Amino acid sequence: MAIDRRREEGGGGGGRQLPEENGSLPAGEADPAAAATAAPPAGGLAAEIQSLPPPPPPSGSCNPLLLDYDGSVLPLLGGLGGGHQKTLILLTWIPALFIGFSQFSDSFLLVQPVSWCKGTDGQGNWTGHPHLPAAARGLATSPSYNHSSSSSYSRGMLAAPELPTPEGKNDSYCDCSERYHRISAGLQQNIVSKWDLVCDSAWKVHIAKFSLLVGLIFGYLITGCIADWVGRRPVLLFSVLFILIFGLTVALSVNVTMFSTLRFFEGFCLAGIILSLYALRIELCPPGHRFMITMVASFVAMAGQFLMPGLAALCRDWQVLQAVIICPFLLMLLYWFVFPESLRWLMATQQFEAAKKLILHITHKDRTSTECDIKGVLPELERELGRRPKKVCIVKVVGTRNLWKNIVVLCVNSLTGYGIHHCFAKSMMGHEDKMSLTNNFYADYYTMAGITLASCLAMCPVVGFLGRRGGLLLFMILTALASLLQLGLLNLIGKYSQLPDSGMSDTVKDKFSTAFSIVGMFSSHAVGSLSVFFCAEITPTVIRGGGLGLVQASAGFGMLTAPIMELHNQKGYFLHHVIFACCTLICIICILLLPESKNQNLPENIPDGEHYTRQPLLPHKKGEQPLLLTNSELKDYSGLHDSAAAVNDGVTESVTANGMKAM
Repeated sequence: MAIDRRREEGGGGGGRQLPEENGSLPAGEADPAAAATAAPPAGGLAAEIQSLPPPPPPSGSCNPLLLDYDGSVLPLLGGLGGGHQKTLILLTWIPALFIGFSQFSDSFLLVQPVSWCKGTDGQGNWTGHPHLPAAARGLATSPSYNHSSSSSYSRGMLAAPELPTPEGKNDSYCDCSERYHRISAGLQQNIVSKWDLVCDSAWKVHIAKFSLLVGLIFGYLITGCIADWVGRRPVLLFSVLFILIFGLTVALSVNVTMFSTLRFFEGFCLAGIILSLYALRIELCPPGHRFMITMVASFVAMAGQFLMPGLAALCRDWQVLQAVIICPFLLMLLYWFVFPESLRWLMATQQFEAAKKLILHITHKDRTSTECDIKGVLPELERELGRRPKKVCIVKVVGTRNLWKNIVVLCVNSLTGYGIHHCFAKSMMGHEDKMSLTNNFYADYYTMAGITLASCLAMCPVVGFLGRRGGLLLFMILTALASLLQLGLLNLIGKYSQLPDSGMSDTVKDKFSTAFSIVGMFSSHAVGSLSVFFCAEITPTVIRGGGLGLVQASAGFGMLTAPIMELHNQKGYFLHHVIFACCTLICIICILLLPESKNQNLPENIPDGEHYTRQPLLPHKKGEQPLLLTNSELKDYSGLHDSAAAVNDGVTESVTANGMKAM
């Protein structure tokens, strides 16, 4: 009798069977043609549509409860309030300081010294760099010369050594058999002074710069895919082990070739550490805390940037500095015993046996009872223990409709952000005859670091108020305006400055150029950093490593443009800036195609990532139909689509054209 009543309520004798307890339909479902002939009355059509069961999950899929990590598994662990979770997040912050040291070590290891020829008595006449002022030449050869005074005239970190010009090849500075070198960056000796990498050998300095960046690019691409296949923890631990081997061997280099080769492998391993820690940090956090915790790690890395000059001044020698930078990674070997695999990744790849052990371990550490498992995650895990793991490679993105577009847009954004950052830096420092902004290495270094710090501080309220997409759009617009004004307005000022009584001068042009450069560096750094974070949020867990690797590798390509331009003696600098300025305009349009991930659960698999569709930049008015569906509305729409054969043509009267129920 009960079964008959349910059939009558469901549509009068139709062949649709009852759903099981988990909401899925049994395997032996009735003929859909029979259901189509048994149409419900027109008056009860809306009630019938709303009472339809959710669509059955695909064959072989697990319970959706286990894939809802933020909604079911994370509350079981106490969220961010759990002591074990807080400890793990703290352990992802500490290595950021060591990473900051390694990333900015080139500023001291490869800085260009002030050089002059040795005389027969060791005090030869000044024949140094032809672009240095005469005051510096007399100062460097005077008995009272010291490192602090030489810093006022060194090209330093922000302007790399120039290749000899045809006129400079005949200069006695390059004809010397022996030279003196004075370094203004806290060290008594570095790579350039040790192996005399000036004049005809200056190109080797740029190769040494290439090696670390190219190693980072390949490391991001390869370790990202490996992290999706074997896990974040093995990538982190093996990267730590090998960076200790290669990093300490760098300090024992006997020539610049050995140094550059080992620096490539050091960069490769450093990329594995950066990427795995970034993914672990994102996957540990609940939705409301992801950005804050990521920004704390950025501030810790910037602390390494600010402390680097003091560390170099204490070490004095480049070999000691290199060893001091690498040795702190020894502490991370303890992570093998204290840092577990990402539970979110285990659940997303259906490694339920390992996930259950980790959940029990965390609850035991936090001394919490499993009785708070209201949704029944642990019993459901017991039923699914026999499943085989399902691991996915990043190449699966090629078959998607929305996900690959989002990743490509963010790759272009990160490439543009970090690429044009160098253009602004060179405009501020001067790319022709000027050597630096303040004629002091440390002032220039801390100016750049201060702009980076201000950018990160500004990101916090902007992203909190406007969201990820709105913040990225705002910073990209600022970057485009600064670039276009610098390219267009400054040329106009230059033309007027040639006219008599115009009131314009080169000083006015330089001040405008510096102002636009500071704004451009401020906003472009925010664009690059926010693009990486945005990608980590919208890329599904099963391919998050590969997606992060692509965007961070694109950022590495943007950074690589700096030594490439320096290698060519800044030839083509203006065209380089114009190309990136055009890219900023393209990026502004493409950012509007991205979804908003603020306070949203992380997607766990590729179908979840596909449901991250674009919403309007401004919320639609009440009663207005949005152009694209949200994640929950897509699920409702899929149920309507599956039941379309069971209703007659009258459905179109109660359902709108885009699949949403009428208001």
